[in-house]
Formats: sequence, structure tokens, C-alpha cells
Amino acid sequence: MTQDIGKLSRNGATTAWISEKFLLGLSWRDYVKTLITPLNAAAGLILAIGLPFIVLRYWRGLGAVTAASDDQPFGLFLSWGLFSGVPMASTGFLLATAVYLFGLRDYKPLVRPAVLTGFVGYFFAVVFLLIDLGQPWRLPYPMIRSFGTGSVLFLVAWHVALYLSVQFLEFSPAVFEWLEARKLRAWAVGLTLGATIFGVILSTLHQSALGAMFLLAPGKLHPLWYTPNLPVLFFVSAIFCGLSVVILESTVIYRLMPNRVDPRNFRVIDRLTLGLGKAAAVTMFAYFCLKYLSVAHDDNWRHLAGPYGPIFLLETFGFVLLPCVLYLAGVRRRNASVVRWAALITVPGVILNRLNVTYLALNWNLPHRELFHGREMLIVATVVTIELLAYRWIVNRLPVHRESSRFADDH
Repeated sequence: MTQDIGKLSRNGATTAWISEKFLLGLSWRDYVKTLITPLNAAAGLILAIGLPFIVLRYWRGLGAVTAASDDQPFGLFLSWGLFSGVPMASTGFLLATAVYLFGLRDYKPLVRPAVLTGFVGYFFAVVFLLIDLGQPWRLPYPMIRSFGTGSVLFLVAWHVALYLSVQFLEFSPAVFEWLEARKLRAWAVGLTLGATIFGVILSTLHQSALGAMFLLAPGKLHPLWYTPNLPVLFFVSAIFCGLSVVILESTVIYRLMPNRVDPRNFRVIDRLTLGLGKAAAVTMFAYFCLKYLSVAHDDNWRHLAGPYGPIFLLETFGFVLLPCVLYLAGVRRRNASVVRWAALITVPGVILNRLNVTYLALNWNLPHRELFHGREMLIVATVVTIELLAYRWIVNRLPVHRESSRFADDH
């Protein structure tokens, strides 16, 4: 009898723990009811359509779902998933550097969300890479077999793998708070400074290395985008892209999930947004000047009147200079809403730049160009949907935008 009572007690404790940690304190039946929403229904529809195409890609090969070829090697899986996803995931090293290295403690409420965004972004960049490669067991080959230490791919492979590990380590205090593992949390917090320094080194190198890859194709990349400054341009654009993503992420979470945000953060978020906008404006202006200095240095002005000129002008004026001016106007007028609109323009601008470099302006002189395959876009939408659902799941459960009540004295 006593043993039965003890077993029931343990089972009850386990059920309560699962309910608290995974089901938001609800029963299974009540939790399933909360999942029946229009947004979840739309996400379920996307997954139902897109997941079979991911299976098809592994079953019948890359040609079954993309328009990629030997002449056009990069498609959306890399242009969007890797080359656009990595700069959007620069949030972690930017905010961690600002707080833990530069001592800007006011921005601490944004560090965990930024690190989580960076970790999730890098993780799904690897997912896109796996979909493109098609042989997951060979993913470590660039790191150990296929290339020498002078290869850019060797550099990128090692840095992305190491930085993904660093990002998890930086976010692990939140995981241990969720699991109420105080000793493990203290161990992880003790490694924060070292992880931040290591992360800055890795991020600086691999953000620029993604641009350095295209220095190997001087005749293939259009002259308006090809420049010896590509590594610097990729790095600088990753800075203002990451800052803009932090602004957008906080805006969405604070408006759509206010119950997951520490009430004290609502009083400072506008001021922090203005600070991020000021930093973004400075880096965007430097980037804009460097872009046109590169055009002038190589005397490529004549190409602005060619067929690719309007795309270049739209990218630089419409998605760099315009949001830069909006950032400055918002900061000057102390208007956080204007800064948020600037961020909303900036992120698509960086995506456009990466698509131009890796796809639209690559092999620009070929007589025939293939556009993205419809199945390719469905797979991208599916992976992005899973990424957003994973982020929402974590924010709903872990202390990301709020402090854990059991660890409040340790913060």
C-alpha cells in the first residue's frame, strides 16, 4: 500500500512538472484547445503542404524542387536560408558585446531575446544548408576533409559550427532557470564573458567570410556588387541588420505576447529602441558611403545606366539611405515608432542585397536565367514557419523577456 501511494505521488509530481514546463500549467485537453487558433491553422496548412516537398527533395534529389544548375548554383535555400539568415542572426553577438564588453547595462533586457534570435537563426541556417546539401552525414567534410585551411568554406564551416555552440552556451542560463538547475546556471553564467569574447571573434570573421566567398568570382558577379570591399560590406550590413531585427523582434513580442514580458521593460523599451536606431543609422551611413566609394574606385558608374542599375539604386537608396534618414529622424524627434518603421524597411533591404549578390547579380551575363522554383519557395516558407513556431514555443515557456521569479535575486 505504501509503495503504491509513493508511486502515485511520484507520478503526480511528474505530471505536474510536465504540465508546468511544457503545457503552460494546463491539462492536455485544455492545452490542445489553446492551439486551435487562426494563426496555428495557417501554420498547419503551410506545414501540411511544404513538408512533403522536403521529403521529395531527399527522395528524388535537388532538381525535383529547385531550378538550380551548374550555371546557377545558389537557390533560395542558400540565398535566403544561409546568406540572408546569418546577418539577421547577428543579434546575439551585437547585444552581448554591448552589454558584457562595452558595459551598456541599460540594454540588458534585450540580451536574452537577441541571443535566442541569434541561436534560432543560426540553427535554421544550418537546416537550410542541410536541405541544400542533401547528405547530412557529410556536413563536417568542409571542416575536416574537403578543403585546406586557406579555404573560405573551411573558415565558414568551422565558425558557424563553433558560433552556434557559443550561442547555445550564452542562452543556457535561461534553460537552466527553466529547469530550476541553480548550480548549472551558475556555471553557465560564469562562462558568459568568455563566450561573448569568443563569439565576437567568430562573428566578425564569418560574417565577412560569407562576402569573401564571392571574391573568387570576379567575372561572374556583376561589377556593381563585386568589390574587394565585399567582406567589409557584409560585416557592416550585418551590424545594422542585427540591430533592426532586435527592434522588430521586441516590437512584435511586446505587442502580441505582453504577458511574457517583464512589466518593467515596457517603461524603457522606447528609449532602448531609440538607442538601437542611433547605432543603426551610423552604420548604415558608413555602409552607404562605402558602397559608392567602391563603385567610384572601380569606375563602374556606367553600369548604373545598364539593366542592373535600377536594382542597385533601389537597394542602396530605397533600402539603405531611406531607412537611415528615418532612423535619424526618429532619434532626433524621440519617436520610437519612426525607428520601428525604419527597421521594417532595413531588414528586407539586407535580404535584397544578399539575394542580389548570391543569385540575381551572379552569372549576370548568361543568356538565360531561371527564377526560383515554386516548390523551392514552399520549402522555404515551411522552414521559416517551423522557425517562428520554435521561437514562440521558447518565449512562451522560458524566461526570455522576463526574469524567473525563483532566480530574481541572481540577475
